[in-house]
Amino acid sequence: MNQINAEVVHTGMSFYESAFVLFFLVTFTLYWLLPNRNARNFVLLVASGTFYATWSRELAFLVICTTVVDYLLMRWLERESRNSRRKSILILSLVMNLGILVYFKYTNFFLGSLQELCLNLGMPSFFVTLKIAAPLGISFYTFEAVSYAVDVYHRRIQAEKNLISFMLFILFFPHLLCGPIVRPGDFLTQTRRHKKWDWLRMETGVQYFLMGLFKKLVIAERMAMYCDPVFLHPEYYSASAIWLAVLCFSLRIYFDFSGYSDMAVGLAHMFGYKLIQNFNMPYLSLNVSEFWRRWHISLSSWLRDYLFIPLGGSRCESWKITRNLMITMVLGGLWHGANWTFLIWGGLHGSYLVIHRYFRDWCKNRPMLSAWLQSYAGIVVRWALTSSSVLIAWVFFQPNINVSLSIIKQMFSFSPGISLPFPTQCLWMLMILIAICHYAGIYRLWQRWQYRVPAPCMGCAYAFTFCLILLLTPEFTKTFMYFNF
Repeated sequence: MNQINAEVVHTGMSFYESAFVLFFLVTFTLYWLLPNRNARNFVLLVASGTFYATWSRELAFLVICTTVVDYLLMRWLERESRNSRRKSILILSLVMNLGILVYFKYTNFFLGSLQELCLNLGMPSFFVTLKIAAPLGISFYTFEAVSYAVDVYHRRIQAEKNLISFMLFILFFPHLLCGPIVRPGDFLTQTRRHKKWDWLRMETGVQYFLMGLFKKLVIAERMAMYCDPVFLHPEYYSASAIWLAVLCFSLRIYFDFSGYSDMAVGLAHMFGYKLIQNFNMPYLSLNVSEFWRRWHISLSSWLRDYLFIPLGGSRCESWKITRNLMITMVLGGLWHGANWTFLIWGGLHGSYLVIHRYFRDWCKNRPMLSAWLQSYAGIVVRWALTSSSVLIAWVFFQPNINVSLSIIKQMFSFSPGISLPFPTQCLWMLMILIAICHYAGIYRLWQRWQYRVPAPCMGCAYAFTFCLILLLTPEFTKTFMYFNF
């Protein structure tokens, strides 16, 4: 594939399509008309299964079956007292979930790599790639199933006795396809609570959904218009055009994924559920460690708790900490996609974290340097270095290694080339809008204003925002980028 966005064609419902609006209204009405908690959970479960089946009935059946098996295995594990048998049950659950993930997502990656290796060595290749359709969201719900099994094994939580509640934990449609990754102890507790209608919570849900819709359809799609043509043939463009395209690509990734997360959080609020905030203005980070505390928070915290800490975390020898960081980030990169470029992306971030850790320790005995780094000039330098490092790593966040290498070459080349294929006035206007929104977020201006504005004015503002989204959305839109991961 020559395109940076080798996106799989999907036919199911997306949050911004008219079919989803009807689906949501029916589900929402039935849910709040029913007074019984179990009946409401059942409605949400049926709706979630239906939502997933619009993408693939066969894969929906697979997810439902594995969820039921996980439920039975964990009930069995909780009843067992012998450690050897408990460990065997845990391994069985992990092998099933991770085995399905590896088969659907990584089989062709390994077969293709072996085939290419044989051809490069001049040997006959017996490896043939398979026609495999990976279930959408498989990486997300696999991690949720793994965290549930590990938590039950370590007795952090009790195995869920209600099958509907457990299936809802895995299949809850707002977060099913692209997260946020929910923790079992948090979500299952919410399934047991009786939900009461709350206008304030509904308003919060609408705010999040509209914010996510604006991020996806207005900002992310506009950024795609600038970066996709450049990334398709980077060798034709000048260094300045490439840098701008990489900047647009990084913004597209952020607003596309955080837009989905905001919509998921908003929809969950409308049903009385609270999901984790998945992003916290990551491009304002002053170091890579801070970036990962702000970026894809549900994944970074999962990797920390279920991979980095079990490997030994940061409470061991220096070289082992380096090893733990590199293993965690490389596997985190592989989680995003079955391709060498994602391994490189994860390896780069692992290297960034290792370098930052050593530099931080080196600065501890240099108080003058530490003081300068806290000054305004030092903050600007730290932000610039962090942003540049993250920006360069994003070049590899796509499936074609040749495209990535060509982009890197052009970024640092002084050869002439053509400029961006579209007028940049709209691009700079979007940049200014993004800067204003980040400024408002830093100083929490929205929280100060929203409760001082009369309700009718807020309603008009929501309607105006929705109309603005309809007006500014490009004619052709793409599915969420993380549907491919």
